[in-house]
Amino acid sequence: MAGIGRLSTKGSVLLLCDMQEKFRPTIFQFTNVVSNAARLLQACRILNIPQILTEQYPKGLGPTVPELGAEGLKPHTKTSFSMMTESVQSSLKSMGDPQQVILCGIEAQACIACTAYDLLERGMEVHIVADAVSSRSQTDRLFALSRLRQSGVFLNTTEGVLLQLVQDAKHPNFKEIQKLLAHPSPDTGLLAFFSSL
Repeated sequence: MAGIGRLSTKGSVLLLCDMQEKFRPTIFQFTNVVSNAARLLQACRILNIPQILTEQYPKGLGPTVPELGAEGLKPHTKTSFSMMTESVQSSLKSMGDPQQVILCGIEAQACIACTAYDLLERGMEVHIVADAVSSRSQTDRLFALSRLRQSGVFLNTTEGVLLQLVQDAKHPNFKEIQKLLAHPSPDTGLLAFFSSL
């Protein structure tokens, strides 16, 4: 059924947005957000879901943090808030134009929002992993998630995404994914968002 947001390993791509060194001291729950994004990246590698990594003005904001585990991914550098640069669009085309996007990173009200709007305008299905997205301000983060939800983005959690991708304990990669879920995802302060719905 179209439009319900059921994730699939076929036709999906993981977008990892701007998790860089200079953001470390200023982003709300940075360590936990990156930890969740790292799990998503590991899972996508196991499930052969392609990944795209961006860095916002790395000369000033530094490289991607090592704990993301993004070695081997060549970052697309950008100055625009949207990840949808020419080089990213070219990469998506070479991946067969995936129609489902799993989006995580920072900041929710800036690069995540602008990327999501660009993707939605292209008719793509956008899944934002709420516990793998943040901002400097929790207020900006929560309002951005609320606004994006109004625009048609699907919100989910790291664990929710991983379980939807495998869908069955008989999946050949389930045990590997299960290991990534051995410990619950760290709290990233989202309860305030859901209490306001």
